[in-house]
Amino acid sequence: MNSTNMIKQQVKSKSSTVLLKTMMIFVGISGCFSVLFGAWLAHGGQALPVKVQSSLATALQYQFFHTLALFSTLVWLKTAKSSKVLLSACIAFVIGILCFCGVIYIKSFFELAVIGKLTPFGGIAFALAWLLLAFEGKNNF
Repeated sequence: MNSTNMIKQQVKSKSSTVLLKTMMIFVGISGCFSVLFGAWLAHGGQALPVKVQSSLATALQYQFFHTLALFSTLVWLKTAKSSKVLLSACIAFVIGILCFCGVIYIKSFFELAVIGKLTPFGGIAFALAWLLLAFEGKNNF
């Protein structure tokens, strides 16, 4: 391997490490938010309209599950040699959490109906992430 290729490989490895660390930080923040927001919703969110409470509870449930899925996928990716499929699944989980859950939170508190058009993209990102895990499991588990 010549020196140019070695440098490219080191840069690629470093950027991948930064991306994975950033996603793990996202997992920690998302998990913490889920716990704190869930506690607030259970104890202080009772004054909200029932429909808003229901929407927030759905977003919170999806955020919890997919934060755990993202964490598990990051652990799998860390133990795997290298997998673009697993990395893509991680990115899709992050997009899903932000576009599905995040948009529901924003829409519930700020009544921005126009932002609701992003919610289906979050749902599609979640579905894609799960399909990518199935594909990776079929081929490399």
